[in-house]
Amino acid sequence: MVIIENLHKKFGKNQVLSGVNLTINEGGIFAVLGPNGSGKTTLIKAVLGMVIPNKGNITVLGENIYKNSDYRHKIDYLPQIANFPSNLRVKELIKMIKDLRKPTNEDEQLIKLFRLEPFLDKKLGQLSGGTKQKVNLVLTFMFDSALVILDEPTTGLDPISLIRLKDLIKAEKAKGKTILITSHIMSFVEEVSDEIVFILEGKIYFKGTIQELKTKTQQPDFEHAIASILSDNHA
Repeated sequence: MVIIENLHKKFGKNQVLSGVNLTINEGGIFAVLGPNGSGKTTLIKAVLGMVIPNKGNITVLGENIYKNSDYRHKIDYLPQIANFPSNLRVKELIKMIKDLRKPTNEDEQLIKLFRLEPFLDKKLGQLSGGTKQKVNLVLTFMFDSALVILDEPTTGLDPISLIRLKDLIKAEKAKGKTILITSHIMSFVEEVSDEIVFILEGKIYFKGTIQELKTKTQQPDFEHAIASILSDNHA
């Protein structure tokens, strides 16, 4: 599904990715974790073609991403911060994105799921951060792509919407999709992930299940296992 080989990326003198090798197999939920500045967002953006590496190869859905950009139409992406035009109405934005990509009626179900009906005629600039995030989720999940990338999807969500998001992610996984998630919310990651990838200082420190991480770090729970990695590397 996604193969990353010897990926290097520098911003000025700052080496953000240092020889990353990673294979994400088809089907399942993978959480990409790491402290701020570890390189996880750069890695995600490299997969999306939004960041051009200095060295290395990326293959997505069997295609080398440097040869064409067609593969991007097979990815649904939720950015960490969605910059919507503030004077556009919610229903206008949804229609615009549908017209740009392909016909779908999935948006109707998602609007109901996230209780967005009262906001369809409102301008995006009038919405709270949490409501914007729900619009963002509708735009991401209304297309049926094999690969879904979610950058901090829980931001601003109320508890009920968070439950609905978890159910939605699990339902998409049941369809055989591959879902990549970045998140700082450890309880969310623990509940939905099949595997985690932990990046530290531009390198893959760990890839495997949460249980395997707990065994490796000899910690009783996930949060302590993550804390153990960080304290060991900043001792």
